[in-house]
Amino acid sequence: MANKNLGYSLIAVSLILLVILLFVKADMDEQGAYLCKLVEADPNLSLDNCPAHESKSSWLLIGAIIVVVLGLGAGISMILPKKLVQAAIKVDTSKLNSEEKNVYNLLKDKNGIYQSDLIKETGFSKVKITRILDKLESKGIIERRRRGMTNAIFLK
Repeated sequence: MANKNLGYSLIAVSLILLVILLFVKADMDEQGAYLCKLVEADPNLSLDNCPAHESKSSWLLIGAIIVVVLGLGAGISMILPKKLVQAAIKVDTSKLNSEEKNVYNLLKDKNGIYQSDLIKETGFSKVKITRILDKLESKGIIERRRRGMTNAIFLK
């Protein structure tokens, strides 16, 4: 919940800053165009002397806009449902052995399960399940959460 609130705050601040930066950029472009017209109107000056062409602030503003857009993206990623993010992550089951696939498919079907129930469902021993879960956890496929005397197992 705290991440969602932080995400919403980050989005709000990013949108406000983006609007401000876009107005500043538009104003700077307008001023630069005015300066170029003044220089163009003076027969003694060439466009190479126009101060608007020497300014680096336009590039700095574009960089700031990019940073704000990245902040906006970070905020959006914080408020997305975890399941939506999980759906984007594909597990390559071809690299899993048959026992690991069996456990993975059970977790996928049940959307999480207690380790003790996993032992009953598969018929594997406690040690074998622990080793399989260790492998799946090291591959970043599952997550174990302590629940009393057992673990709750979830897909990441």
